[in-house]
Amino acid sequence: MQLVVARVGRAHGIKGEVTVEVRTDEPELRLAPGAVLATDPASAGPLTIATGRVHSGRLLLRFEGVTERNGAEALRNTLLIADVDPEELPEEEDEYYDHQLMDLDVVTVDGTEVGRITEISHLPSQDLFIVERPDGSEVMIPFVSEIVTEIDLEEQRAVIDPPPGLIDDQAARDEVADEHSASSRDEA
Repeated sequence: MQLVVARVGRAHGIKGEVTVEVRTDEPELRLAPGAVLATDPASAGPLTIATGRVHSGRLLLRFEGVTERNGAEALRNTLLIADVDPEELPEEEDEYYDHQLMDLDVVTVDGTEVGRITEISHLPSQDLFIVERPDGSEVMIPFVSEIVTEIDLEEQRAVIDPPPGLIDDQAARDEVADEHSASSRDEA
């Protein structure tokens, strides 16, 4: 199975180093010197990591055969893809690979069906589940422990305890409209 582990950023210096946007919880394993990574676009790779170091809080990589700035700049926005055994699990108990979460059924704590996870969006502040509802619409669920209370891989479901308005925004608008019309009738 292939997983995106990083995206190449700007060239750094004149010797072929690049900044990378890390997209794995295990950079020391996936982005170590000697690792061979597929790329998207495929024409840019495969790339073998020659060196890696942290500079000012950013990971810098240099790839074999890329020894100057122009070569490094040509790799900008390239996705780095690692081959991962589908049976491999993250080290921490409450960590999951994207492929484990895709297509899970999403239900509320009271058992109400919400939909199915179709995408996971990795944002700087948090990850989001993109959930397709039975009617075809989508809802975004923050992947935080306060909202996603349980991931059950055996049952293939994610249990959520959403705050008011997160998934039932139409019902919330209807409730406000009902309250408004009731108070208008009371005034008349």
